[in-house]
Amino acid sequence: MKDIFKYIVVYYKSINRKVFAACSVLAALMIYLNFHYGIDKTIDELDSIPIQFFYRYLIFLIAFVLPYFFYFLLNGKKYFKSPLILLLIFLSPAIFSWKMVMNTEFHLSNNNYWDYYWNQVIYWPVRLIVMSFMLFIIWKMLYSKETFFGLTVKNFKWKPYLIMLLIMVPLIAAASTQPDFLNMYPKLRDVDPVLYNVKNKWFYHLLHELSYGSDFISVELFFRGFLILAFIKIVGKDAILPMTCFYCTIHFGKPLGECISSYFGGMILGIVVYNTRSIIGGLMVHLGIAWLMELGGYIGNDLFK
Repeated sequence: MKDIFKYIVVYYKSINRKVFAACSVLAALMIYLNFHYGIDKTIDELDSIPIQFFYRYLIFLIAFVLPYFFYFLLNGKKYFKSPLILLLIFLSPAIFSWKMVMNTEFHLSNNNYWDYYWNQVIYWPVRLIVMSFMLFIIWKMLYSKETFFGLTVKNFKWKPYLIMLLIMVPLIAAASTQPDFLNMYPKLRDVDPVLYNVKNKWFYHLLHELSYGSDFISVELFFRGFLILAFIKIVGKDAILPMTCFYCTIHFGKPLGECISSYFGGMILGIVVYNTRSIIGGLMVHLGIAWLMELGGYIGNDLFK
């Protein structure tokens, strides 16, 4: 845990304060606009996948490209002169936008209820596979001499991340009393009606939760693996703030508190990955938080609703 605190302290001592302030204002402004005008919900309600993709891409691009512009404007960093950085900056939002809007509905059962359940179960793994394939192509072409975007346990120490996870327990417990949190979690509630009176319900619950957990593999691989480790050879630690702003925007459909905390949590995980070159610790924390939130939502809905 001392190492993680050291990473954070060193980063904040070396960060450009003006760029940090500009990125924080950008994130705050985008959060305000989204929650005030219901932008994310409006996009979700659009019938056209290409139009959904366009708006997702536009939001992600703004959140990702402006921090690099701030580095140019406020710190004199000329990152836009690098063709590789320009390619990755404009390609990255497209990859995640496609991951969010792609159609993965299949006819898997003649029973409508089970068809719904199985489509829920494959929803996240299919997206993980498609996005991982796209990242694999980029890795194979440009970074094949390195580990696949931080998927390594070399020098990995699990205890600091367990402590980080334990620190989150009381915060999640407090969030589990709030109406907006309880309206969002647990995700398991979406399939519970389908499993009414089903034998071995625990198995289908477990399968759904494992499927849900796979989404956090894709998130860590993309944001901490790709957006940090693919960029650091050119921009170094300056890759952290653009990733953080981008990461914050994918939480626009979540409760406000979760969205705000994602800005700081994403930054901390980015700092850790920058120093360790591994996403395993962040994945451990992220998965742990996700499943604790599922548990908190399940218990909270029983107690407070």
